[in-house]
This record gives sequence, structure tokens and C-alpha cells, in this order.
Amino acid sequence: MELTLQNSGKQFPGGTVALKNVNLSVSQGEFVSVIGPSGAGKTTLFRILNGMDTPTSGALLIDGTAYSAMTKREQKQVRRLIGTIYQDFCLVENSTCLDNVLTACLPDMALFPAVFGLYEHERRKEALKLLDRVGLSEKAEEPVKSLSGGQKQRVAIARALMRHPKILLADEPAASLDPVTGHQILELLKEIQETEGVTILMNSHNLELSLEFSDRIIGLKDGSVAFDGKPEQLDETMIHCIYEKDA
Repeated sequence: MELTLQNSGKQFPGGTVALKNVNLSVSQGEFVSVIGPSGAGKTTLFRILNGMDTPTSGALLIDGTAYSAMTKREQKQVRRLIGTIYQDFCLVENSTCLDNVLTACLPDMALFPAVFGLYEHERRKEALKLLDRVGLSEKAEEPVKSLSGGQKQRVAIARALMRHPKILLADEPAASLDPVTGHQILELLKEIQETEGVTILMNSHNLELSLEFSDRIIGLKDGSVAFDGKPEQLDETMIHCIYEKDA
């Protein structure tokens, strides 16, 4: 699956321009990190990619199909293909790990079973398998609030995988974690990319982790793409260019 932004821009009602004429394409199976200083447009970019927002110019294309108005139907289509994991996990703290993973099924369920959490046996079986995949099979029935930060992020990854996404958007997945745990989470994402062919698109402030794990780096500055290439091509001059503030 190919994800493409064509001449995409985003201007908010107050006049703030978050993205300007962004052109990029991500192919199936890549591990791509989006870097740049605060305010560069990384969060807006990810909101457009996962269907939470729409560009004010240009288009988002998935395998050549344009998504512009982002109706509820289009949002549902996009979210079948693209999963998202967040810096703050976005889990239900009082629910068990298993129930949190199963919430990924809710958009595809009828109203009555969705309201009462009546999940089919096969879905529960798959959720347990995914918890084992991320190293948490023994925590399935524990409430999320009893877990460490790294374990919560693993539950969030299992929940995202429950929808069989072609692409995983990882929004600062290690930012809330200590360095060792953050590195372990990136190792898990890299393993998922390499063994299952899932595209990983990571929004990151951590340049060191981005350089270590990515096949490709996209550098944003002031809403525009300032760099797009392999990690080894990102030299000190370009890093300085991306992160320095214009006079």
C-alpha cells in the first residue's frame, strides 16, 4: 500500500499555516521517521494521514484513491488501513489489557454487542495472541492502571494491530518512557515492520532513535519538507538547517 500527499497544505481558520505544499510518498514496508522542531507541522501531518483532519489544499491518496472531504465513511475506510499509537497511550485505565485490545473491534460491531462488550470467541483469541506477540500474555486480565509505561505502550501496539493495519502511525511512541524502555518499544516496532511488512511512520523528537531505526528520514521545517532521504544522508549541516530558527 502506498500513502501519498500531493501538494498538500493546511491553514487553520485563524490564519495559521501548519503545512505548505507537502509532497511525499511512503511505500509498503518502510520505516520512516518524521523529525523537526516543535511547530514544524508534524502533528498536523499525522492528523491528516490518519483521517482526523483534512488538508485545505492538495490531496491525501491511498493506493491512488484520493481522500479529500474526509467524511465519516472515508474516515472509517482510512482507519481500516492505518493504525495509530500515541505518546500518552490512550487506553482505558480501569479496563483489562485484553479489553483494551478488543476495543479496536468496536467500529465493526453491531450496537448491542458493542455497548455491552460482547466480543466473539475468535476476536478474544486473536487479542490474546497479539498480547503474547508484544510480550504481555500474562497481563491479559490485569487492569491497565497497574502496568508500567512501557507495558501500556505494548498494549496500545497490540490494540492497533488488532485492526490488521497496513500502516502504523507512531506518534512519539517513546517520548513518555525512560531511554531503555523507549529503545525496547522501537525494537518491537522494527521487528513488526521487518517480520510482518507493516509500514511504520513515526513522528519523533528523538533524533538518535530515528537515525538508528529508520530506513528513511523526513525532516519538516516551518510546515515544509526540508529533507527526505536515508539516515546516512542526514549530515550535521542538514540537521542544523532543520532545527535552527530563522532570524
